[in-house]
Amino acid sequence: MVVQCRIMSRIVFDIETVGVDFETLDGQAQEYLLKAARTPEEKELVPEQLSFSPLTGQVVAIAMLNPETGKGAVYYQAPGSEPIERDEDGIVYATGTEAEILEKFWRTIAFYDQFVTFNGRSFDCPFLMVRSAVNKVKPSKNLVPYRYGDEHIDLFDRLGFFGAVRRTMSLHMWCQALGIRSSKDGGITGYEVPKFFKDGRYEEIARYCFDDIRATSELFDYWSKYINIK
Repeated sequence: MVVQCRIMSRIVFDIETVGVDFETLDGQAQEYLLKAARTPEEKELVPEQLSFSPLTGQVVAIAMLNPETGKGAVYYQAPGSEPIERDEDGIVYATGTEAEILEKFWRTIAFYDQFVTFNGRSFDCPFLMVRSAVNKVKPSKNLVPYRYGDEHIDLFDRLGFFGAVRRTMSLHMWCQALGIRSSKDGGITGYEVPKFFKDGRYEEIARYCFDDIRATSELFDYWSKYINIK
């Protein structure tokens, strides 16, 4: 009898987010967010941190890459711009509302057995699940499955050996140490995304998001070859 082994399909993804305008929140919400700030400096930072929660932020870009085929997609918001959908060497760039890019994400990821992120378990995945609920978009996958299984490989988690390492470094630090071209070398970081979005620099955000998954994919390959010893 011949036993056929099914090859696991894999997708790498990342998101970019922006927060709402602090002044648009009602008084009770503002008071709630400010009460944890102990100094005037900390209070000034609160409006800049609204992109960290799906209750005060939204998804503006989602990048996906199949590391086996090199094909992928970046779905992103570009308010006020003409709709875009174009293929650049196997990478599809397409615009839409938050609900539309979330729908495209769920339709795509439904075909994959394993997904790879960097800090996705703590940030990207819960954010996507909650923002989908806000937009009444039905998820096709549970993005926060059993932590120690192989359905979701969160490299931040794995490279920190599930909390055994006292301090787990950023994606940029890992790239720098392992000779991988960092997405942060292009003149934009995640902290600058809200300003870029406000300035209408939507395509730059999309390309930065894709560069993040390109770096994550290379880091995954390195982890698979030299660290994930079974």
